[in-house]
Amino acid sequence: MKPDWDKLMKEYEGSTTTLVADVDCTAAGKSKCEEVGVRGYPTIKHGDPNDLQDYKGGRTLADLKKFAEGLGPQCSPANLDLCDEEKKKLIAEYMKLSEAERNTMITEKEKKMETIEADFKTLVDGLQKKYQEANDAKDKNLEEIKSSGLGMLKSVNAYAKTQKSEL
Repeated sequence: MKPDWDKLMKEYEGSTTTLVADVDCTAAGKSKCEEVGVRGYPTIKHGDPNDLQDYKGGRTLADLKKFAEGLGPQCSPANLDLCDEEKKKLIAEYMKLSEAERNTMITEKEKKMETIEADFKTLVDGLQKKYQEANDAKDKNLEEIKSSGLGMLKSVNAYAKTQKSEL
């Protein structure tokens, strides 16, 4: 996918309405990637830099080009004319708040997201532990059956069949 992404970046180089870029999440871009919720690689995000959304489309150059052609300015406080009435009301409501109130709301919502992520991680860790325990028990039980003479039983059975066919 990287070569196709590089081609797309070159096509949009210098565009005044659309930015196609990449961020190295293992180096200088690590904090930005954590901020916007990048969890795996490659991840494609789009939209307002302060409200990036996950791209769920195809990963071929043709798919990426088609998606990029539809990109441009989106609903935001700077582009109210692109917003529907519901989003305009939400923006107006948020604009009435003080910066401190908005920061408090942001912090609360981010903490809720962190809690959801932590709860999910705890669940996955618990499932992984149960899986490992079940897999270990399965392996132990299979080994017990094999070591209880299964192989020899199969060998005797096969040998006995050859003896019957010789009679």
